[in-house]
Amino acid sequence: MDSSSVPDRSSSAAGDVPKSTPPFRIEITTRTMVMLTIVLAGCWMLVRLAPVILMVVGALMLVGSLNPTVERLEARGWRRGIAIGAVFALLFVIAILLLTLTLPELVAQANALIQREPAIREQLAAWLAQRRATAPLAASLRTIDYAALLGNSTQRALDASLHAVEVFAYLFGAVFLALYVMLDRDRLRGALFAMVPRDKHVQISRVLLNLERIVGGYIRGQVITCVLMGVFLFALLSIAGVKSALAIAVFGGVADVLPYVGGLLILAPAVLAALAVSPITATVVGGLILVYQELESRLLIPMVYGRALRLPSSVVLVALVAGAVLSGIVGAMLALPVAAAVLMLVEELRVNLPGELETPEMQQLRNDDQASEAEYSRRTRDMPVHEAAAVATEIADERSKDGSDQAREFVEKKTDA
Repeated sequence: MDSSSVPDRSSSAAGDVPKSTPPFRIEITTRTMVMLTIVLAGCWMLVRLAPVILMVVGALMLVGSLNPTVERLEARGWRRGIAIGAVFALLFVIAILLLTLTLPELVAQANALIQREPAIREQLAAWLAQRRATAPLAASLRTIDYAALLGNSTQRALDASLHAVEVFAYLFGAVFLALYVMLDRDRLRGALFAMVPRDKHVQISRVLLNLERIVGGYIRGQVITCVLMGVFLFALLSIAGVKSALAIAVFGGVADVLPYVGGLLILAPAVLAALAVSPITATVVGGLILVYQELESRLLIPMVYGRALRLPSSVVLVALVAGAVLSGIVGAMLALPVAAAVLMLVEELRVNLPGELETPEMQQLRNDDQASEAEYSRRTRDMPVHEAAAVATEIADERSKDGSDQAREFVEKKTDA
């Protein structure tokens, strides 16, 4: 070996000084500052417009729940405007009947329950005083100072009244916005599709149809579970001899909009009201409510929501807790459809998660998507966007109604796994 080719390590070690590593520097460009400012301004605007955003979301949920009924009437030969008017008129009549039949009695029973509160509290304190471990609780219960707890009751009542008026205003705004969206469906859908490339129109139509099914299924599930909870509570408390059965049943039906949690919220007022009858009655009422809550969680909710949302019980619980932490009761109410929508988007947009491999089923779905896009391109050549949007919706709907729809089978198989 040529000695000249061997590096002189001794001279390198003795004479060369190792170069120091350049310091780590962070440079913030003007573009980064502008983008950060825009993002912060957008977040601030979203926070300020949160009630308006919730109103829009509520309107879209109402559209998703009522539109299938309107389409069934259209399929029977009704004009769309007449079908929408009939559906909203029926909804209005049902709301008026419910308020007329329940509100006066509800207010009367709530007032009676408030008037009986001292007697119920004294009975509970006497029961606690009989046991050495709970005797201190009895003394505290007898000396509750409601004035100190409520503070300025007049100001609180005024704030609550203003908040109630604000909630009803947003509620009516959501109803009228839903009516406008349904009446002006074609133009709004055309404007949405005009902002999306044509090779994505069928995919967007599938997403919109699935969102409608998720929202409609969720709303129908909410109505079913809430009505069943209200009927159960009314029957149970009426048999038990509780005078405020209707008020507590209505509260329980409203609280049941929170699956897995609503039944626990109604437990305390129901047991306290039943305590006015006897401690044994209160124990039986509390036990039966817990049993019904367990049956609802194990049987009713998976059966009612399962087909529409396709969410495992663990995901449902985590979504409810996350929604409640982020946005309170409203966040908990929207948690399930949002979680189901995210899962649906992952499937419909054919997103491969990091741990997944390309399967023959997924490849077949991609081929079917390409065939649908090719058919859409052929049928909508030189067609205005609002008419093309209707064709895309028709293709997506035909594919979703197909009994051999591989996309649905793949989604259900993957969700079960």
